[in-house]
Amino acid sequence: MNSITQESLDLIKGALATPDYTLAKSISTGTGLLAYDLQAPAKNLYPLVTPIRNIIPRVGGGVGTATNWRQVNAIIGSGFDSMGWVPEGQRSGQMSYSTSTKTSTFVTIGEEDAATFEAISAGRTFEDVQAMMAFRLLQKMMLKEEMAILAGNASLTLGTPSAPTLSASGSGATLQAATYFVKVVALTLEGYQNSSVLGGVATSKTVTGADGKNFTLMGGSSNISAEASQAVTLGQTLFCTVTPIQGAVAYAWFVSTASGTETLQAITTINGVAIGAPLSTGNQAQSAITADNSANPTYAYDGLLTTALKAGSNAYVNIMPTGTAGTGTPLTASGRGSVVEIDMMFQKMWDNFQLSSTVLYVNSQELKNITTKVLSNASGPLLKYDTPADGSSGEYQLTASGVVQYYYNPFAINGGLRIPIRIHPRVPPGTILGWAENLPIQYQSNEVPNVAEVKTRQDYYQIDWPIVTRQRQVGVYAEEVLAVYAPFAMGVICNIANG
Repeated sequence: MNSITQESLDLIKGALATPDYTLAKSISTGTGLLAYDLQAPAKNLYPLVTPIRNIIPRVGGGVGTATNWRQVNAIIGSGFDSMGWVPEGQRSGQMSYSTSTKTSTFVTIGEEDAATFEAISAGRTFEDVQAMMAFRLLQKMMLKEEMAILAGNASLTLGTPSAPTLSASGSGATLQAATYFVKVVALTLEGYQNSSVLGGVATSKTVTGADGKNFTLMGGSSNISAEASQAVTLGQTLFCTVTPIQGAVAYAWFVSTASGTETLQAITTINGVAIGAPLSTGNQAQSAITADNSANPTYAYDGLLTTALKAGSNAYVNIMPTGTAGTGTPLTASGRGSVVEIDMMFQKMWDNFQLSSTVLYVNSQELKNITTKVLSNASGPLLKYDTPADGSSGEYQLTASGVVQYYYNPFAINGGLRIPIRIHPRVPPGTILGWAENLPIQYQSNEVPNVAEVKTRQDYYQIDWPIVTRQRQVGVYAEEVLAVYAPFAMGVICNIANG
């Protein structure tokens, strides 16, 4: 090793004595020489709410293309149906039956995903990419199955709504003075979930499967109505209504100031809309709606709501009145701690079929409205506060707000029923669905252990597809149908205005 000269030592000493800070270097967090604190595994921040799928019975053993059953609709007595009188020594006439055959076709539901070999390798020590892919696939299919059980639509077509009825009145609105042209499209629950003002009304969609083959799904919308027009002066509000369609839970409104150029302006869960502000621009044009796309007869089965709303189901259906100027009709407080429309539904279900709903499914809006109607000044005192007689406790603690958790139905054998009110994320505002999960005791010998059930030909199964590219491809499927044996055990109140 070469010796250090005295000159070199002097230079080092001088540099240390008077350092040049402009040349100094240091390591900071900005250099990026850091560890990366990644929490494993990934956090699944999406809701998985499938209350109906979780409780509805699943029955295996399905074969063929459909499940079929015969049902006895009524037993009809001889003579007068409600009279059993017979003269001494004589025989009664013979009773008769009303029967029918029912069929529900099996369909397939499913979802697919894929992970590249690189993604699987890169995910080691973070999470099992393949296992979590299959897990999330199953969750997504359950979410889709929940929607199918609630609102699948194979047979209820909405057709074409009538031309809307228009009027203009009031003052203080900012809608510009002009003649306005309006068309309307009705939506099933599937259509309501698939549509938005910004995204447009769901018509049909061609899906390219993982096998490269295509199929087309209908989005849940009716054809578009004929056009109506109304002159509006500055300050007035434009009110639009349409004859309600049984099977629709929402309506999409197309409006413009020039005939044939209407664009989507609003989606409402009642059959009316009030427009008092200037029209928005850039939304879906009415020309995008060219056909009735409300049902999927080849691929779907009818869900609970669809089954109840179909003509001839014998379910209780109350489509609330249009109301003044298309603003709709809200629920009505009875003044005795109940809601008139729900009381009427329970009474009619008892009068017609001697049964009751055992659960009410509602949207957050209707849960709030039911609570407001029930907990009013007219329904009785809402607060009781007790203090010790000796006055030793002067403070008090109160909990604000509350909700109606149960609804009492007096129209039932053996003293009535307490019926839970359950919020459901897919039930739309303006709709209440009552369903008898079990038939009452007077029906227990009828060979119908389940009011409705998911009949499976092949329950959930996973397919790990052969490797044809550097991906692991997986599909999760089920072959099933919703068999509703007692559609009369359901009740629907819809077209409810908020308030």
